[in-house]
Amino acid sequence: MPPAAVPMRKLLTALIVLTLVAPLMLFAGGASESAAADDGVYKVALIVENTIDDKGWCQSMYDGLVAAQEQLPGKFTFEYSEKMTTVDSESIARQYIADGFDLIIAHGAQYKNMVTDLASEFPDVSFAFGTSSEIVGDNVFTYMPESEETGYLSGIIAGMLTKTDSIGLVGPVDSGDSARYNRGFVMGVEAVNPDASVAVAYTGSFSDYVKSAELATTQINAGADVLTGSSQQAIGALRACADYEDVLWLGQDLAQLDTPEGQAKCVAASAYNYAAVVVGIIEQLDAGVKGGVCIPLNFSNGGFIFDYNPALSDLVTDEIRAAVDEALASFTASAGVLSNWADVQL
Repeated sequence: MPPAAVPMRKLLTALIVLTLVAPLMLFAGGASESAAADDGVYKVALIVENTIDDKGWCQSMYDGLVAAQEQLPGKFTFEYSEKMTTVDSESIARQYIADGFDLIIAHGAQYKNMVTDLASEFPDVSFAFGTSSEIVGDNVFTYMPESEETGYLSGIIAGMLTKTDSIGLVGPVDSGDSARYNRGFVMGVEAVNPDASVAVAYTGSFSDYVKSAELATTQINAGADVLTGSSQQAIGALRACADYEDVLWLGQDLAQLDTPEGQAKCVAASAYNYAAVVVGIIEQLDAGVKGGVCIPLNFSNGGFIFDYNPALSDLVTDEIRAAVDEALASFTASAGVLSNWADVQL
């Protein structure tokens, strides 16, 4: 027998119900998928300008993520993209967003505009960039190394090691954490050796190894026998030091101690422990805070690490160790000890 005819009124009613229920079914399916993805494990993406083994800026954040994973086992996974210009960074960030990442760390102040634009477009995604102490959005974290502390330690050692009272400093630009490091370095030199002079030069780039080497060579030829520098471009200056027998180096990343040049020339180094930043951000996310917070790095909160080069331990006198230990104890006890760093004129 043919099926019974469905009255028109019942057919219209069924269609209306189906029309109302279908979006609810889709929403429920989406919510279920979201809940499945939101299993307590955050997906974190890292965007860097250079490479994760650059013995400097980019490697320090990569190493921080690895260390943070060890501190917070099973709490987050991460992926990274290297050699990202400010132009390329937006497209890769959008891909991470489309893939459901919870936090995107764009490691460099040059990414600020990209981050703030995407943060306003995607309020449910958290972003982070540094170095900066700005608060630029409710879903944007910033981080600022108070690197005047690490610079001060290097300055103490440089001021006590120099035989010519001429010291060189090769920086990328006079801003951000580099500016803080440079001024802290000068403060450290002046604290132990007011007769020494510090020649400061800038490459204008965070990655120009060639220019960094050229500036360091100029400073050495002018009499500098101890040098330092910050950001990844400083590797060029360190390599220049290796060409001169009586020239020493103070590092701004412990990874420099593992290079052939560093083993021969780098007396001591500090490093940024970005695990403190990553752990801090994850804790904020767990508390329901998506951003709007600046996380500092300093010795007091474990954001910095300092160590000597065992291969050059004979250069580190008891007097040098005592001066460094005293400063370290002060920094560890309380943050903001060198709050007048900005008053230093370079």
